[in-house]
Amino acid sequence: MTNILENSAQQFIELIFPRSCVVCQCKLIQSEQYLCLRCLLQMPRTNHHKQRENVMEQLFYGRVPIERGCSFFEFKKGSQYQQILHELKYRGQKQLGEYIGVLFGTSLKEDASISSADLICPVPLHPRKEKKRGYNQSYHIAVGLSQSLGIPINNSNLRRCTHSSTQTRKSRWERWQNVESIFELQKPEQFEGKHLILIDDVVTTGATLEACATAILSRCNARVSVLTLAIA
Repeated sequence: MTNILENSAQQFIELIFPRSCVVCQCKLIQSEQYLCLRCLLQMPRTNHHKQRENVMEQLFYGRVPIERGCSFFEFKKGSQYQQILHELKYRGQKQLGEYIGVLFGTSLKEDASISSADLICPVPLHPRKEKKRGYNQSYHIAVGLSQSLGIPINNSNLRRCTHSSTQTRKSRWERWQNVESIFELQKPEQFEGKHLILIDDVVTTGATLEACATAILSRCNARVSVLTLAIA
C-alpha cells in the first residue's frame, strides 16, 4: 500500500513538474533517468578503455607517467552534451554525476587494469570553493564509479592546499601555472604500493590531473590512472 501511494505521489509531481532529458529537454518516460534513450544511445562515447595509447593517454606523454587514461564521452563547445557538465557543476545535479559515473564504470569493467585498481580518488576542490558550491562534482562521479566497479573511494588524503582561479579561458601554460604545486598528500603511506584512479569531470589540457598525479608520485611509490567524464 505504501509503494502504491509513493508511486501515485511521484506521478502526480511529474504531472505538474515533468522530468526532462538534460541533453535535449524532451520529457522523460518513467523508466528513464536524466537522459532519454535517444540521447543515451547517441552519446559520443570515446571507448578509450578499448584502446591503448588513446588520445587521453597521449595527452600525458612526457608529462607524468600514467597506467591508463580514459574519458567517457567527448564534446565540443556548443554540443548538447555539454549540458551534462553544466547541470552537474553549476546546477546542483549531484545525482546526475553518480548516474553517469555508474554508466562509465559499467563500461570500464572490460578493462582489467582499471577494474583491478585499489582506490578511487576524486580531484579535490579547495575547501572554500567546495563550501561555496556545496559539493565536489568529482566526488559524486566517483560514487557512481565505486558502485559499478566495487572500488573504494579515498576522499581525504589528496588535498588542494591553495585556492586557484578558474581554468576557463586560460591557455595550456596558464592552466599549468594555475595548478602547479597546489595539491598535497596528507598521509603518503596510505597510497604506498597502490594503483589509484584519479577522477575529474572534464579534461582539456590535463594540467589539473597532471598536478594531482605529480603530487602523489613525488611522495610515494604508487601507480596512477586518470579518468574523466568528458574530454574537450
